[in-house]
Amino acid sequence: MRIFHIHAGGAIELNALPSQPPSQGFFWVACTRTAFGEQLGQIQASLQATTGLQLVDLHVSDLLNAQLPSHYDYTSQYDLLVFRRLATMQPQAAEPGRKEGKAAAPVRQSGPPVLRRIDTSPVGFAMFDQLLLSVHPTDCAVRDAYAARLLAAAPTDPREGRASPALGARQPSSTADLMLRVVNMIVDAYLDLRRELTRQLDHWQTELLKPRARYVNWSSLLEARLSLHQLDDICEDQRTAVQHWIDELDTWAMPESSTGQRDLDLLKVRSRDVLEHIERVVHHVRRLEQSTETAVQMHFSVQSNRTNDIMRTLTALTAVFLPLNLIAGIFGMNFEFVPLVHKQDGFWWAMGSMITIAVGLVSLFWRKRYLARTGGQ
Repeated sequence: MRIFHIHAGGAIELNALPSQPPSQGFFWVACTRTAFGEQLGQIQASLQATTGLQLVDLHVSDLLNAQLPSHYDYTSQYDLLVFRRLATMQPQAAEPGRKEGKAAAPVRQSGPPVLRRIDTSPVGFAMFDQLLLSVHPTDCAVRDAYAARLLAAAPTDPREGRASPALGARQPSSTADLMLRVVNMIVDAYLDLRRELTRQLDHWQTELLKPRARYVNWSSLLEARLSLHQLDDICEDQRTAVQHWIDELDTWAMPESSTGQRDLDLLKVRSRDVLEHIERVVHHVRRLEQSTETAVQMHFSVQSNRTNDIMRTLTALTAVFLPLNLIAGIFGMNFEFVPLVHKQDGFWWAMGSMITIAVGLVSLFWRKRYLARTGGQ
């Protein structure tokens, strides 16, 4: 578990749960799902001491549920957002004695490496006025990445001993602002993943469109389609959750101060930016799905065209040998009197006629391109 006190001057990491409201800024309590379940009583007591409120039982169950889809919920005292993020490893139950923050051993999966990354786990955010509680998977990669960014920023101007306006603007102004920044990092991971998916599917399309390809990994292609469908469903849930959050922002009362109005406007802008990023991922995933379907159809079209070429060649060769078989059949009949049979040069006349007919038919079919191969074959 990591606890931060964030204010205009910077961010400070604390060693224990807060026991009183902050004099300025707000607290960020970020813990793993396992730690949240084990220290639920202490966390609820800290929430009561700092905000005067506690999480309701249904929301506690939502934060502990590792299979919950992305969604948004609210009460009159706080808001709850669950947002699924990409995970390089499947979440597992924590082993006794394992320290928090260490990822579980990876579970072996089939398929190309890029498809193994389409594995998600939920991150829960409970937003109070003066405290943000976030519940992460075991590895906590998003939490640690943003925490490092917070602590790396210089909090004050060393020459004047006060907060620098440029640096202070980098700090979240509220719990909702911090939540949106973390969610934006999660969505950016999806934007990075789509580039790898594009490269992988482009490679498959190239292999599928090779007419002489002897082996097509259909199982991997099927896994790719299923993974893309899964990713599409995940992004749709994310978009719905963020859209509900934006709708809730529109119901907030307009602050009287200009600073409050500006902060609310920034929240709306950042929320729409996150929604736009999610829509870009959804659009790209659907385009990859269509591209995969098109590649499969083109592969079968190429194979069908190649089959037609083979059948056309075999038909032309059969037509060449039909008159030859006819001549051989005529001279093979068991009649006593057959023309040319008893002549000394009869065999050579028959062979010459057969060769002349064969050469003539082959030339005719070649001119009509019945024996020619199509391009790319």
